Amino acid sequence: MTITQLQYVLAVAEHQNFTLAAEKCFVTQPTLSMQVQKLEDELDILIFDRGKKPIS
Repeated sequence: MTITQLQYVLAVAEHQNFTLAAEKCFVTQPTLSMQVQKLEDELDILIFDRGKKPIS
């Protein structure tokens, strides 16, 4: 787990949108998604339900 991954998770939680969170973090959406996925895999949990709009 890295500080950057935690910052990305917080941004997604705040904006409830991966694309907007990526813009606010100055990274591409695939980069942000990949880092969140890595954290989910590392912790063996699902942080965000990507099937819902807005993300929860």
